[in-house]
Amino acid sequence: MVAREERDLGVIEMLVQLNRNESNRTLTPNSTAVPVADLNSLRRSPVVAVLGQRGRVAALRAHLPAGWVLRYPRDLDGVRAGEIVLFSGATEADVLAARALLPSRTRVVALVDEDAPAELVAAVLTAGADVCVRGGLAAILASHLVACRRRQLAERWSDLRDSLPT
Repeated sequence: MVAREERDLGVIEMLVQLNRNESNRTLTPNSTAVPVADLNSLRRSPVVAVLGQRGRVAALRAHLPAGWVLRYPRDLDGVRAGEIVLFSGATEADVLAARALLPSRTRVVALVDEDAPAELVAAVLTAGADVCVRGGLAAILASHLVACRRRQLAERWSDLRDSLPT
């Protein structure tokens, strides 16, 4: 199912690129450009900004799809727009700080210990984490990151209707 969705998304992007005429101006009669700033740019490779304990995510790169990038900024100020933020060894304070500083569209993933108490899981989710993953199995964590990316892309298209001029 996941492979089919990714293939369909790839076909849609290919058709948009093939039908695009770069010399057109947005909102002119023959324009193929979409009048939403972020949608006309080429799709960039997903980037995961890892904050916290690097050793816990050392095997993650091998489980992510080709083209994904892991970055290790020093702090939240180093996170760029559009990146997925992964807190390794997450705390409620980490997630609260991310939600206060980063745009609301930023996906926040909290990785906690396998034996983390339910209170911590509930706290990071209540603080605004999009996902909380217990334990350090890289394949499971990677699947959650891929799902976050899919939601990011889906939101771009679902917000399109609201962004079009009336």
